[in-house]
Formats: sequence, structure tokens, C-alpha cells
Amino acid sequence: MKKLLKHHETYLVIIIVILSAVITSRNANFFTAENMFDLLKSNSFYGIMAIGVLFVLISGGIDISFPATATVAEYIMAVVIINMGGNIVVAVLIAVVVGSILGFVNGLLVYNFRIPSIITTIATMNIYYGLLTFITGGKWIYSLPDWFRSFAQIRLLTFYNADGAAYGLSIVTFIWLLVVLAAVFILRFTLLGRGIYAAGGDRKAAVRAGINVFFTETFVYTFMGFLAGLAGVVQALLVQTVAPNSIVGKELDVIAMVVLGGASLAGGKGSVTGTLLGVALLAILQNGLTLMAVPPVWYEFFVGVVILVSIGFSSLQAKKKSGNTSVIELSLEEAAE
Repeated sequence: MKKLLKHHETYLVIIIVILSAVITSRNANFFTAENMFDLLKSNSFYGIMAIGVLFVLISGGIDISFPATATVAEYIMAVVIINMGGNIVVAVLIAVVVGSILGFVNGLLVYNFRIPSIITTIATMNIYYGLLTFITGGKWIYSLPDWFRSFAQIRLLTFYNADGAAYGLSIVTFIWLLVVLAAVFILRFTLLGRGIYAAGGDRKAAVRAGINVFFTETFVYTFMGFLAGLAGVVQALLVQTVAPNSIVGKELDVIAMVVLGGASLAGGKGSVTGTLLGVALLAILQNGLTLMAVPPVWYEFFVGVVILVSIGFSSLQAKKKSGNTSVIELSLEEAAE
């Protein structure tokens, strides 16, 4: 028990359980299989981007441009499949290639110019959004192909409620689960994963240890772009429309989810489990407030409170650990966990 209480994730689980109990006591529809599957599907978009943000934060950087990257990739994908045809594989390939290229550009700029990553990605965010809006004229796309619409309705598991309505595990949720498994494998079982933690914990020490920081930094931003492109496809599958401004402002919500999960803005710390719990906490909070008919403005208030408490607790834990452990050791320990 003492070992569990040392982990940030344990406290997130406790908060989620208490919050879920409170919401269920006010609205019994919350804690139902149908609502849980719906939560997983509707938050797949956030969950995929959160994994990308996790990699960037662990490496010691921060990316603000990923919603713009997702929007550009999503829009180009939609234009191509409408005018040239294709299938879901083609759609995904187009989006992830575009996203990866834009992410790689971010990585090159951050590494070569050593400008703070937040400044670099704010600049590229405005460039990407600006070019997209200029070229498209802000036009929305509604006429997505029938095969694209049909794919969004696929379920890998199907159940029926008392009224006979179908629900279950969506293919969209399954895509998110595949991303999660890939992230766990990279961070826990590869040298690249340990290099990401080490570079974020102490960049100079990582260089002395023989880690290729150029490859590491360009990889995390390219991977962020890759996942942003994939998230763009998921967004289009969920809403069945594509708009140049549909994802504007989502960056703060996603970063909040990852920070809530225990990732450090200073780098070198974070986990996939914590990120999933961070996504779950904010998803449950938003869904619960909606079910309880609480005005949306209170969601922002509660998010702010939860983030402050979470960051404060993480800082206290970090101070206790750093008393007798070096930063680079903490980073490698995080990777091992």
C-alpha cells in the first residue's frame, strides 16, 4: 500500500472513483456500459493526441501546434478522398504522412535553432492555420464519401440495451487502443524510449551517455505530427465534417490531460498509464457535469482546480525524490517503470 501511495496514478484512480460515485448518485445513467463505451469513443480524438503530447513533454519540449497539424492533415485528406476516391487505408496514410512532415519541421526548427519549443510551435501553429485558411477560404467540407461514413459505424463488439439500441466497442476506440499499446512498447521496451526520458531529464547528460539527441527530438515531434494526423482522421470520423477551425483551442485541454496524468512540463517524467487516467478524469468530469445539467462554465473552473492540485502534488513528490536522486536517474527510473 505504501508503494502504491508513492505513485501519482494511485491518487488519480481515487479521484476518478470518488467523482464517478458522486455523478452516479445524481444520475444513474452515468455508470452504464453504454455511456462508458460512448465516452471511450468520443474521447478517442483527445486520447490519441494526448499520447503524442506525452512523448514531447517527456523529452523536455512542448508542442502547441498539434491541433493545427491535425486540421491541415484532416483537410488535405478530405479533399483527396473526395476528388480522387480511395479507402480508409488511403485516408489514414494521407493524414499521417502530412502530419509527420509538419511534425518533422517542428523538430528540425527546435533542434537547429534552440528556440524554446513553445515559441517555435506557436509560430508554426499560426503558419499552418494561416496557410490553410488562406488556401481554403475557411470552407467547410460536408460531403465525405459514403464508405468513410460507414467505417465510423463499425463495432468490434456489439451489445444491446433494454430498448434494443445497439452499442459497443467502436473501431475508433480500437484505433486509440492500438496507439496506446505502441506508446507503451516504445517507452518501456526500447532504447529510444529510455533516450526520450534521459533527454528530457538532463540533455547534456544524455549527450554524454551517447544518446542521439537529434534523432530523439526530431522523432518525438514527428511522432506528435503522425498522431495529430491520425487524430484528424478520427475527428472527421466522429463528426463527419471537416472545418479549418474545428480543432482550434484543443491544445490546452490535451496538455492539461497529460499534465494531470503526472507528466512534468520540465521534462523527463510521465507515463502512458497516467496519461490515460488524465484523459479519463477530464472526460468523466465533462460528461458528469453535462448529465447533471451543470453550466459548461463550471467545467473550466473544475479543470483549473484539478490541475493546480495535481501539479502541486507532483511538485511535492519530485522534491522528495530529488533530495537523494539525480535528475537523470529519475528519468531512467521513470522509463523502467
